[in-house]
Amino acid sequence: MIAEIKNELEKIKAECINQIAQTDSSTALYNIKVQFLGKSGKLTAQLKNLRNFSDDDKKIIGQVVNQVKADLENEFSKKEKALYSIELEKKLQNEKIDITINRPGFIMGKPHPLDVLLKRINSFFVANGFIIQETREIETSFYNFDALNTPADHPAREAQDTFFLEGGAGNILLRSQTSTGQIRYMQENKPPIKLISPGRVYRADEVDATHTPCFHQLEGLVVAKGINMGHLKGTILEFMKFLFDEKTKIRFRPSFFPFTEPSVEVDASCFSCKDGNIDPACKICKGTGFLEIMGAGMVNRQVLKNVEIDPDEYSGFAFGMGLDRVMAILHGINDARVSFEGDIRFLKQF
Repeated sequence: MIAEIKNELEKIKAECINQIAQTDSSTALYNIKVQFLGKSGKLTAQLKNLRNFSDDDKKIIGQVVNQVKADLENEFSKKEKALYSIELEKKLQNEKIDITINRPGFIMGKPHPLDVLLKRINSFFVANGFIIQETREIETSFYNFDALNTPADHPAREAQDTFFLEGGAGNILLRSQTSTGQIRYMQENKPPIKLISPGRVYRADEVDATHTPCFHQLEGLVVAKGINMGHLKGTILEFMKFLFDEKTKIRFRPSFFPFTEPSVEVDASCFSCKDGNIDPACKICKGTGFLEIMGAGMVNRQVLKNVEIDPDEYSGFAFGMGLDRVMAILHGINDARVSFEGDIRFLKQF
């Protein structure tokens, strides 16, 4: 009798495994599981028949039934995992969204010409051994004025020219130049130093075609032993050739900045007036043949002292330019406001 029961259990097991192998869906697999292992399933029915056997036979048959049940549950588990993977892959294929397809009427954005210009300028200076120093936009009067040798009675320190923050007792402000980052760097690092400081700066100007209260500036600084005006001129000349064209020439005009001595204004020859032939009607240089590009000079000895660098041992040069102005020159933009108004028609031109 026990042999017959074992034989019947093996037939049930074989039948179940055969159906498991042939099924191709999770739903069908679930139905098979109910058919064999459910409350009214074929294997469960064998367990119910145990009451008709002696205790010794129950023990033997029960072990066989439990082994068959364990084997089948293992087969169901393997098939469930296999079907899950197959069905998931089908679902992903059927329901996937191609995000590379542009919807009708989609407007693709473009890099802002100011960002393009800054990346281009950064590439030049990095290739020539400069590091990029970006620092905070909220500063103290010390870094924005005092350390840069700007006297207490200088007009730039008046409220009508600088954005002072409330609660700062006239000491906390929005930086008006990126030179503040150079001071911080020189405090923490000793020469040799080669860096550029790009970023936003703020001045209390009324908004018009040539002025905005927020604009972008890039300043450069080199401090080492034996630095002179020749190094400054050579650096600026190569930069201007890179920015405009290889035929570009530069000229220095005497000027004054409290943080450099001597100080100069740097002009570049007009890239629109070809071969040096000045066009009186040129809209770029207004018939002068040159474009005012930046201020520069040798770092004032007092500035070096302010950051505890010995001016008898080290010297340096600095320069600064308005990126918005250079962008306007390169692209013929005659209104400073259009670059930050967010008009898509402006960006479409580049």
